[in-house]
Amino acid sequence: MSAAIDDDLWSAVGDPTRRRILDLLLADGGGTATTLSERLPVTRQAVAKHLGVLDRVGLVRVAPVGRERRYEVDEAQLARAVAQLATLGATWDARLQRIKRIAERIQQSATAMDTNEGDDHS
Repeated sequence: MSAAIDDDLWSAVGDPTRRRILDLLLADGGGTATTLSERLPVTRQAVAKHLGVLDRVGLVRVAPVGRERRYEVDEAQLARAVAQLATLGATWDARLQRIKRIAERIQQSATAMDTNEGDDHS
């Protein structure tokens, strides 16, 4: 697998609540822990912790607005994540094709052996 795959990034995105937060931030152009918690089945404190994780991996940018902190998706980092996912998908597709070819060769060998054994008993 490529060293370019960022495990911390994928660990952060692996959480369904954080993915939902990203969806909401993208749809709304940004938001605060308070506005996001109103649309999620978790507390404001939980949303703030999830936003902290997303901030640490660079998927969101934060700016103070009064007493709140406003978060926006860092589109460049999100694009990097999407590119990593495409690379990872292509890598797994290639692996699965190799496994399929090996399985087909094994099946062909087994069929040929069965056919040859049948010829020996004639």
